[in-house]
Amino acid sequence: MYYDLLAKIKNAGLVKKEGFTTSFSNFDFEVAKLLVSRHYLKDVQKKTVGAKKFLEVKLNYKNNSSAMENFKIISRPSRHMYAKTEDIKRVRQGYGMGVFSTTDGILSDNDARKKKVGGEYLFQIW
Repeated sequence: MYYDLLAKIKNAGLVKKEGFTTSFSNFDFEVAKLLVSRHYLKDVQKKTVGAKKFLEVKLNYKNNSSAMENFKIISRPSRHMYAKTEDIKRVRQGYGMGVFSTTDGILSDNDARKKKVGGEYLFQIW
């Protein structure tokens, strides 16, 4: 799930790794593509070895530190949190990003406000 992917990204950034591989899921791939588009990650690719699929993630660094400082999980498997369009707030006064699972796919908080769609509030990243 996405919370495992976020922890791996944070830990790899703390030890200054260039990248890592993790197990593949379509949901994780969509979340990673959103993080690439917002420059938290450098690149993400789907790799296949035999019958197994993997995600190959490349980290992005700014001033010798990871572009992703930290994250906060909002929705958990035991507690799903949903937000309407008018309830979507900025994260860290605009320096962070909220991620939502909507009917239009995985969207950032800014994109969800622009498209006027709400959904499950997955996590915050800064």
